[in-house]
Amino acid sequence: MASLREIKGRINSTKKTSQITKAMEMVSASKLNRAELNAKSFVPYMEKIQEVVASIALGSNDVTHPMLVTRPVKKTGYLVITSDRGLAGAYNSNVLRQVYRTIQERHTSQDEYAIIAIGRIGRDFFKKRGMNVVLDITGLPDQPSFADIKAIAGKAVNMFADGTFDELYMYYNHYVSAIQQDVTEKKLLPLTDLADNNNKLISYEFEPSAEEILVTLLPQYAESLIYGALLDAKASEHAARMTAMKNATDNAKELINTLTLQYNRERQASITQEITEIVGGAAALE
Repeated sequence: MASLREIKGRINSTKKTSQITKAMEMVSASKLNRAELNAKSFVPYMEKIQEVVASIALGSNDVTHPMLVTRPVKKTGYLVITSDRGLAGAYNSNVLRQVYRTIQERHTSQDEYAIIAIGRIGRDFFKKRGMNVVLDITGLPDQPSFADIKAIAGKAVNMFADGTFDELYMYYNHYVSAIQQDVTEKKLLPLTDLADNNNKLISYEFEPSAEEILVTLLPQYAESLIYGALLDAKASEHAARMTAMKNATDNAKELINTLTLQYNRERQASITQEITEIVGGAAALE
């Protein structure tokens, strides 16, 4: 049975831990507000650029581009967005579990797939298992700008263009609310779902030509999809960490209450035993 000193030490250490988790919860809540605003502010831009791309690509029958054409799949690319730090509950494990299971089901050799990892947790996960990681980036800020990921986004798009892989899927946590983040799989390249996401096509006049505009616009659109997913994932990360730290704080408080009750019982038993010994000693002297 633990002594009173040991119980008191556990109470004090748990209180200090709860103070840390409470501070981390408040920090994550502050970051979440800004990350959520960034993600929502990017949506109108994405909708407009998608509308323009769809109008150009689908409005002219004679316009073609390699990024719009489905080709025989010899190698598949997977762009996986995770965090650089832990203490975020199941945020990382959920997306990594789905990607790992998908790769195991679809492929029998490492030559059939390539992984682009955004985030230290995902990079270390795949490298530890000897999987084919061709690109990775870590150390992104909590509120990333497009310049922070432009290089890796451009490389991912170029790898599809030069035939390194024939299709590219993106996996990340989609932010629904502060308590719900859904693992999302999205086919990034080739861009074959433009018609599904646009119910209306607007007629534009092109200068110099639709083909030349698509050459510039389609890579930017694909890069913007990656950036939009990253903003979404960052909001999910802060929400998951805030929820995890809140649960940790609540568990610490519950443990403190349990230990305090145990401490009081042990202290009462010790006092009762001392009184009994004093009374017994006094009776023996009479």
